[in-house]
Amino acid sequence: MLTKEDVLEFAHGRYGVRPDYPWKKFPNFAVIRHEDNGRWFGLIMDVTRDKLGMEGTEKIEVLNVKVRKEFIGPLRERENIYPAYHMDRNNWVSIVLDFTRNRDDITDLIAESYELTAE
Repeated sequence: MLTKEDVLEFAHGRYGVRPDYPWKKFPNFAVIRHEDNGRWFGLIMDVTRDKLGMEGTEKIEVLNVKVRKEFIGPLRERENIYPAYHMDRNNWVSIVLDFTRNRDDITDLIAESYELTAE
């Protein structure tokens, strides 16, 4: 299982960024963004399972990242990747951190999101 802290440590180590927490109502929601242009390349939230179309109302941690449009469909066919919650579903996916074990898959998607939002 990957955690929010794992993702934030990776973002800090690779890109030198720290998260910000822009919503008082949702103090656990962490945004990771470019320092130069302020664009988000990741959003970590704790949401209930039903928000992603899963059964139940237990809270889970998800990471939203931007991906290339041509990869949206194939990615959503993979386990633990869903249409983005709270973001544009044509360009973003939600990854359930609580159930994801492959760190390299996540870091690759974060790196891609970083590149796509750099422009």
